[in-house]
Amino acid sequence: MHNLRRIGCSSRATVLFLSAIIATTATAKPFTYVNARFGQSCTFPDDIFDNAMPEPENGDGQQWLSADGASLTCSGIYNVDNDTPKGFVAQASTEPGSKVTYSKTGKNWAVISGTRDGKIFYERRLFGKDDVIRTVWIEYPATLKAKYDPLIGAIAASLHEASGPHSK
Repeated sequence: MHNLRRIGCSSRATVLFLSAIIATTATAKPFTYVNARFGQSCTFPDDIFDNAMPEPENGDGQQWLSADGASLTCSGIYNVDNDTPKGFVAQASTEPGSKVTYSKTGKNWAVISGTRDGKIFYERRLFGKDDVIRTVWIEYPATLKAKYDPLIGAIAASLHEASGPHSK
């Protein structure tokens, strides 16, 4: 069972997303995933990330794959360790096999990007007041940097709390 639905194109993130899409490909169309359990949503081109993996039984999110080896995951978790944006970046910087080349934090968010196993990764996390961390993770072959880099900012900016039991 998938908890998917389309949302109107009125948000700023969608406008940014559409601008990025127009610049990269004329056929990409936006799709917004909304997670019922944790209330996170993200918008991405579903003609690029066109292979939806089954949502896990616990309903924490979903992953999509592309034909050329990229993946996108939109998920949520309880912040049981009281993690912070700065703590997340510090820990991510020590992960074996990963090289963080960019990181930035705000009051309730963090972004990291880097390389691992010949792929580029980008992760944005939102640390909610409801003790939920909402995440979008994008990974793609380094050889496809020119294709995916223009999409990353808009996809990451589209991550937000949409609805669900944690939206109150």
